[in-house]
Amino acid sequence: MSFSTETELRVRYAETDAMAVAHHANYPVWFEVGRTDLMHALGVSYREIEARGYYLMLSDLQVRYRRAARYDDRLSLTTRVAEVRSRTAKFAYELRRVNPDGSRELLATGETHHIATDKTYRPARFPDDLLALLGRE
Repeated sequence: MSFSTETELRVRYAETDAMAVAHHANYPVWFEVGRTDLMHALGVSYREIEARGYYLMLSDLQVRYRRAARYDDRLSLTTRVAEVRSRTAKFAYELRRVNPDGSRELLATGETHHIATDKTYRPARFPDDLLALLGRE
């Protein structure tokens, strides 16, 4: 089992269309919020990684929409480290609506793939300490 975090979100009015349905472009933004929370929970921030001379460049994004999120829905986003290699990392996401009775409905799943690069955007190996953090169970 890989390391995971849970992020609570609420669908804001500005994130919806005229039918009060969350626009599909918000899901990757929510995934980024979850990934940032996960990194903080591991004890490192993107700012710290960049200060050390590395970027985590997005190379692939997948979203599978199952049900619509709607205005003012309470959401729970589970983010986990799905795979880590010397130069790449994959994160997986499950977005659920938290209903008033506490039950949860799966709304979307997704993955993002990232490549470690140096400041000149050339592929680079993750530093050993970051590899150890990302590979934490």
